[in-house]
This record gives sequence, structure tokens and C-alpha cells, in this order.
Amino acid sequence: MPHLIAVDWGTSALRGARLDAAGLVLEEKSAPLGILNVPNGDFAGVFTSMFSDWMKPAGTVCLISGMAGSRQGWIEAPYVACPAGPDELRRRLHWIEPGRIALVPGLSDEQGDVPDVMRGEEVQIFGAMRLAGLAEGLFVLPGTHSKWATVRNGRVTGFRTCMTGEFYGLLSQHSILARTLEADAPLDEAAFLRGVTCAGNGEGLLHNAFGVRALALFGRLSPAESASYLSGLLIGEELHLQELPAGGKVIAIGAPALAARYALALGQRRVRVRTFGAEATWAGLSALQA
Repeated sequence: MPHLIAVDWGTSALRGARLDAAGLVLEEKSAPLGILNVPNGDFAGVFTSMFSDWMKPAGTVCLISGMAGSRQGWIEAPYVACPAGPDELRRRLHWIEPGRIALVPGLSDEQGDVPDVMRGEEVQIFGAMRLAGLAEGLFVLPGTHSKWATVRNGRVTGFRTCMTGEFYGLLSQHSILARTLEADAPLDEAAFLRGVTCAGNGEGLLHNAFGVRALALFGRLSPAESASYLSGLLIGEELHLQELPAGGKVIAIGAPALAARYALALGQRRVRVRTFGAEATWAGLSALQA
């Protein structure tokens, strides 16, 4: 099998890995050239500048996941409807250069009258499944737009998106709360778990969020503690929307620091967490070549 060039092209960053026939990473590259930062929309030019040397060997194939396949990206790759697994994605690869460079389509899910979508996370899910030897489970992919996905018999059967990270940025930087908290303060576990607990009080996020300001005004939260408390409120609100397996396990895929927050919050609900990072993306793209 020829080498695979695995590329994760997101909104803010571009990452790539050169994999051998067994899926092992031989070399990695990254640049702050996400789809919103591509000069003059020249995706082909950026791709060539980053990966042309890796693409030289005959038979080399490149698979690109993430927002490069979105409407704002290189070329729009239509979504694949759930339930879907690696086979469905493999059949619907959107070839930019036939047999050589392809975009991986994202997934769509219909729950009621409002559709949901993901791009890139589906590859991470299939990669984590491959690394963990799983064919089913509940997966969370924390981030700006966190995803919760259910997998059965090796296929994503449904998922939900929560704008948790984006709401944290809006509230901590552009609301009245910005005046009483340090948005980039290190995690305070006690304040974070206090926020997670408060999220379950039945008062709702709109009320609980104002409590961050009130607690600060009365000196009951420092600016650094307020940031962790707000993070706990938002993640706790997210968890209350999920059907969590009592005494079960959730697979978390994402940046270690953020995954650790979810592990803390889930631990409070007595749910075990197994985490994966960037390796899930490379494993997922490798699975699509198989």
C-alpha cells in the first residue's frame, strides 16, 4: 500500500502527517493556515507549498478531513447522512484529483426539524474506535462546537452539537462577565466543579451565568476562580443534555487540557473517561484508505 498523506484542515489551522503502510506517523507538519487564513482563497497553492514534497512518490494518496470540505473551504464535499461508518465515507470521498487527493465528507443528522452537521470529528471518532478496538460507545469531542456522538455496530447513529466553547468566549470576553474574570486563568478544579454542580440546580444557564458576576461582586469568587466556575457552568449544562451511561464510559477526543475538564465533570457523574488526541485523526484517515 502506498504512503498516505493525512491532512486535517480546520478553521484556524492546517495539520498534516505522512503515514507509512501500517498507519504509523513518519513526519508531521502544521501551520496557522486554516480555511479562514488562506491567502486569496488559494487552497491549491497552500496545499502545494505544504505537501508537494510528500506527494512526489508515485501512488501517494492524500485524504483531507475538516473544514476544507465546507462551503467556505476548498471545494464543498456533500455531507453523508447518519447512520454512517467508514465504508459510507469511503464511497463518498470527493476527489479533487482522482486517485490522488480527496476531501472526506462530513456527517449530517436529522433530529426533529433542525439538522446537525460535523466535519472532521467523524474521522476522529472512527480513528478512536480503531485505536481502542471499539464498535460502539458514546463519544464527546470538546471544542468551540462540542459534539456528542453515539456509535453502534461501527457506525455513527446520531450526534448533537453544543456551542460550549464559543459561548465561553462570548461570555468571558464580550459580556459584563469579562469585567470580573480572567478568561485565560489556569483551571481551578474546585471552582470548576462548583460550576458543574450549579448547572444542575434547575435554574437554567441564563440565570446561573449572571451568578458569576454576583459571586464576584460579593467577593465569593476571584477573577481566576470565576473563569473556572463559568467553564464548569457551561460544560455542566452540556452534560445535562446528554443521556450518560450510569457507571459507564465515554470516549473523549480533543486537546488534553480541555478533555481533562470533561473528565473532571463526567467523573462527578461517576462516568469513566478514556481520552485520545491528534492520533485519532491520523488513525481515522488511515482507516478510510484501508
